[in-house]
Amino acid sequence: MKILVFSSKSYDEQFLNASNQNSQHQLTFVPAQLDETTAALAKDHDAVCIFVNDRMNREVIDILVANGVKYVALRCAGFNQVDVAYAKECRLQLARVPAYSPHAVAEHAVGLLLALNRHLHKAYNRVREGNFELSGLMGFDLVGKTVTIVGTGRIGAVFAKIMHGFGCRLLAVDDYQHPDVRALGATYVSLNDALPQSDVISLHCPLTDATRHLINSETLAVLKKGVLIVNTGRGALVDTRALIEGLKSSVIGGLALDVYEEEEKLFFSDHSHEIIGDDVFMRLTTFPNVLITGHQAFFTNEALTQIAEVTMGNLASMESDGECANAL
Repeated sequence: MKILVFSSKSYDEQFLNASNQNSQHQLTFVPAQLDETTAALAKDHDAVCIFVNDRMNREVIDILVANGVKYVALRCAGFNQVDVAYAKECRLQLARVPAYSPHAVAEHAVGLLLALNRHLHKAYNRVREGNFELSGLMGFDLVGKTVTIVGTGRIGAVFAKIMHGFGCRLLAVDDYQHPDVRALGATYVSLNDALPQSDVISLHCPLTDATRHLINSETLAVLKKGVLIVNTGRGALVDTRALIEGLKSSVIGGLALDVYEEEEKLFFSDHSHEIIGDDVFMRLTTFPNVLITGHQAFFTNEALTQIAEVTMGNLASMESDGECANAL
């Protein structure tokens, strides 16, 4: 099978090639994102492999199908960037990586929370400049604080376990009540009930029509003042402009983001030598209590190994019998 890998980085080549050693697939890597202008690169390829910021709308799907593509392998869990219904109409077979290392993302969320609460990013810069003043670096003990976990799938469940280890009171928001989370003593409540009680809110749910801008100007109005918000899910789970207002009013005491609604124009690329034109993103960076990482929560050796192995397995399954356990 000839496979074109979009949005590829050196680490994608390393891990996908390693997983392809015992197969006969021909992998071609291109750094370009998949969109209307690049889809024709897939001409004469059987499959494309895409990532979180590649775009598969109707126009892109038409181009892929016209160029002979039959299979699409997402090397990620989320698929909000894909028009799944139209792809199926066009008889494209799609598969994703539903789980790789939930520990990777959950642990990164905890790292963001700890750094945000104890101002570790500010302290690091101060010490490098010879400033050992402690003013402005005060945090709070996590023990006994109320942590709300929105989305208790694999990642949310691991995050809950870690927070339980800190001695936190756990509130969970999800239609499905995960037994492992309940066993930790978490209480399942509605989002509206959870928000006024929360000292910390961590978002781990998928992006759907129902969860888009889950945190917005209306929900901010009922938050406990000084709440810390961590988002390692999807950028559009929050209304970024509303968050900025929440930061300005001090309703939000700290904000940590590993994802951003318009990240496809920024993340996974080096923009250090140019002017970033996204005014909303740049406004976020002016707040001392905002911590942003560039969609790196998944980025561990274990996670990349699992992503590559499942992706190659998905392609093999789709090619051999048209059936795949991870099909969309």
